[in-house]
Amino acid sequence: MNRQNRPAFGTFVFFTLALGLATYFTFAAVQGDFGLFRRAEISADAQVLRSQLAELEAEVARMENLTLRLSDDYLDLDLLDEQARRVLGRIRADEIVIR
Repeated sequence: MNRQNRPAFGTFVFFTLALGLATYFTFAAVQGDFGLFRRAEISADAQVLRSQLAELEAEVARMENLTLRLSDDYLDLDLLDEQARRVLGRIRADEIVIR
């Protein structure tokens, strides 16, 4: 048998190995821990967390406003009256209670 007519087994192994590695790295780039799908998931999670942060910052600002309005430096008598009636479970004579 002539050496030139024989199929090159080494070439076949090389290309098979190269195809396998290319497939593995392509899969890892898309599906892996640091792949494209994971990056999209992290971006979506970050957006949700940003919206939760904005809600919490608004709540903190509201609570700071209420705290200021009940502080010694600035006392909002209407707010104080509302809070006292809420805690004590009382109503004024001119109020209507709807249940």
